[in-house]
Amino acid sequence: MFALEKSVGAVVFHRENNQIKYLLLDHREDYWNFPKGHMEIGETDEETLRREIEEETGITELQILPSFKRRAFYFYRAKGKEKAKRKEAGRTWNIFKMAVFYLVEAQNQTVHISSEHAGFAWLNFTEALEKLTYPTSRKILRQAQAELEKFFAKKESLS
Repeated sequence: MFALEKSVGAVVFHRENNQIKYLLLDHREDYWNFPKGHMEIGETDEETLRREIEEETGITELQILPSFKRRAFYFYRAKGKEKAKRKEAGRTWNIFKMAVFYLVEAQNQTVHISSEHAGFAWLNFTEALEKLTYPTSRKILRQAQAELEKFFAKKESLS
C-alpha cells in the first residue's frame, strides 16, 4: 500500500552584489536540498510555500516568480522517527511523493533554521549544483538558473 502525498518547495535565491546566491538546507540525514514540506489540508500551493519557508528558514519577505513551476515525482520509504510516527497513526510508510517547486526571491538573507535542519548555506550556482544531493534537485536548479538568466536578461552568466 502506498500513500500519495504532495509537498511544496522553493528554489530560494537572493541577489547580492549583482550575483545570485541560492539557499540550501542541510537535512541532517546526509543530504542537502531546497526548503519544502507537506501541504496541509485546505492550503493552496502558495500558502504551503510561504509557511514552509518561514518554518524552515524564518524568511517571510518573499517574491514568487510566477513563470517558474516544476514538478518532481519520487517514491520513498519513511525511516526512523517518521516511520514510527506514521505507524502509530496507522499510516503506511511507503510514500509516492509529488513535489512542486517555485522560484522565490528572498528580500534578505537572514536565516533562522528550524530544529529539523543541521545547517544552511547561500551558494552560487556552481557551488549549489555540487552541494545538492539528488539529480532531480540539480535538474530543477539548472532550470531555475536558466529562468533567472532570462528574467534578468543579462548577457553574462549569473554564476
